[in-house]
Amino acid sequence: MINHAIRFGAEVAAARESGAPLVALESTIISHGLPRPSNLTVAKEIEATVRAAGAVPATIGMIGGEIVVGLSDEEIHHLAGSDDVVKLSVRDLAPAAAARADGATTVAATSAIAVAAGIAVFATGGLGGVHRGAATTFDESADLTALSRLPITVVCAGVKSILDVGATLERLETLGVSVVGYQTRRFPGFYLTDGGFDLDWSVDDPAGAAAIVRAARAQAVHTGALIVANPLPAGEQLDPGLHDRVLADGLAGLERDGVTGKDVTPFLLSHFHAATEGRSLDVNVRIILRNADLAARIAAAL
Repeated sequence: MINHAIRFGAEVAAARESGAPLVALESTIISHGLPRPSNLTVAKEIEATVRAAGAVPATIGMIGGEIVVGLSDEEIHHLAGSDDVVKLSVRDLAPAAAARADGATTVAATSAIAVAAGIAVFATGGLGGVHRGAATTFDESADLTALSRLPITVVCAGVKSILDVGATLERLETLGVSVVGYQTRRFPGFYLTDGGFDLDWSVDDPAGAAAIVRAARAQAVHTGALIVANPLPAGEQLDPGLHDRVLADGLAGLERDGVTGKDVTPFLLSHFHAATEGRSLDVNVRIILRNADLAARIAAAL
């Protein structure tokens, strides 16, 4: 079925026609996740990494109220440089379309659009999850519930270490989301190689991840996502001691400044960038490029 609310970029349209492997990419990392001008440079590097690994990048966003799968260079440049780009989760897509807004899609929205567009693999940095103190605030990312109902493979470095990692894994289990480690039985913590929790399953190569996807399709029982947790090598992670000190300061800053809701993650990521003098940004970039490479190889294996 053709979805007339979605426009496909030229490269993605050609890939769909030929059956070439596609990898979905989010746009919030461009508009809200990385500082300027690094955001534009990294966006291009991510797409180049996907191409080099044998797949076609499909960066997803909204331009003038229209969902675009496969943003052009000009459209990516616009989202990277504009101050009026709205951060879009799934619930925001229809209101933003009606308002003819320019928007950048979160993990949840990117995953939903990718599935609607027939794209099976998505690369991101780290997932959203259960925020610290959620027992009081009920603050958890829409990523979790979205992934419970979307049949997509998400390659990530676990969940952002600024979150409650243990509670997030519990929620993923409750929601029936499959989680496998890539060459590890430990769940990564985004900036950190080891997030502190064991995993039941792992795969050794892209073919192993593809085999899980094929098994799920054949069974037609599980309709949620497969998370492939791809940790940084220990030598490339942010120094754990530095990470813990910066996180503690950042959490204190949240309370001091009254930051809540969807502003929490951008606040903490910006704090990490400033407090580590750019080292966290370097780690963040390595994470997304490694995940883009692996996602492309999984897409090709499928």
